[in-house]
Amino acid sequence: MVTKAPIRKKTELGPAGLRGFFRVVQQWKLSTEEQIKLLNVPPSTFHGWKASPDNARLSHDTLERISYILGIYKNLHILLSNKQSADGWIHLPNKAALFGGSPAIDRMTSGNVGDLFVVRGYLDSQVRG
Repeated sequence: MVTKAPIRKKTELGPAGLRGFFRVVQQWKLSTEEQIKLLNVPPSTFHGWKASPDNARLSHDTLERISYILGIYKNLHILLSNKQSADGWIHLPNKAALFGGSPAIDRMTSGNVGDLFVVRGYLDSQVRG
């Protein structure tokens, strides 16, 4: 008999997602401004979440953004065996057409959730080969 894992409520996913997000952006050495742009939230909201992630209530948009960011991080660590290379990749100029020679972080911090989706998709395709 196969049992399904219980569906988690958004209120349960938010704090765990934020803790993961804050660990990733620390590894990526992102500024507070870049972190705020990734989440696309007002600075006051961001600082409240950072001070008390366990009390955060996240929108669907924010959960989606965090999901893409965690996926980007995971894919980079699959593709690049050196931790420093994986964590630094988003800051390096990139010749892939979707980046136009700019670092991935420039596209990721545009404010559009679709840009996170595109970067995640690009890395998914690289992982699949």
